[in-house]
Amino acid sequence: MTLRVSADKDTGVAVVTLDRPEKLNAIDLSTADELASVWREFRFDDSVRAIVLTGAGERAFCTGLDRDADVPQPNSPYMVDDPLVAIGPKACDLWKPVIVAVNGMACGGAFYLIGEADFVIADETATFFDPHTTYGMVSAYESILLAQRMPFGEVARMALMGTAERVSARRAYEVGLVSEVTAPGGALAAGVRCADVIASCPTEAVQGTVRAVWAAKEATRTAALAHAPHLVSMGNLPSEAQAGLFAGRRGEFRTR
Repeated sequence: MTLRVSADKDTGVAVVTLDRPEKLNAIDLSTADELASVWREFRFDDSVRAIVLTGAGERAFCTGLDRDADVPQPNSPYMVDDPLVAIGPKACDLWKPVIVAVNGMACGGAFYLIGEADFVIADETATFFDPHTTYGMVSAYESILLAQRMPFGEVARMALMGTAERVSARRAYEVGLVSEVTAPGGALAAGVRCADVIASCPTEAVQGTVRAVWAAKEATRTAALAHAPHLVSMGNLPSEAQAGLFAGRRGEFRTR
């Protein structure tokens, strides 16, 4: 198992932990399946009324898709197999509140999870970046999801700067990606405190509010995501070329 799930039946709060710290909590195909399964199970578990999602270890919340994952693609620009497309709670039709607690790096495919959270709490060690363009890939799903919660220019800058720049927790707070910044190691506890409060409120009112907030931007998000597979298929370099760019990557970056 690459996820740890714990639930407090007294408070109604569950904590889901990405548990691959040796891989910076990158998501392999097994983890993707487990995430989708957990979200669907929560739909039927009335004892769970609020969820906190976090990552194990100090270095990263999640670094996106595991580069070792083998994902064969159809030979067509109109069909893309994306193993991350169903890893978020909203994609699995879960309308219970989900809070993401971030420490360390959050990049690339991590935004499938962050983008479908109801709000995000980060500690001071958190940094956010999108490496896609650096390695010859289109940032489509990630940018579309982030555009629902960040100003256009900030999303564009993150996506286009690739690995050359990382957004600090403080800057993420300033632009609205993050709702609270804590001391190092404090994001999970802060997330659980919020979840405790939310879970204590009447369930129907909470879930109706989650649905209402998302309805405000859902039409735009759905329409934009419909374009994502074609943009990825047409704009990504072949996997061999991507691998060459990864092999030659440099570690220099600035944090803002």
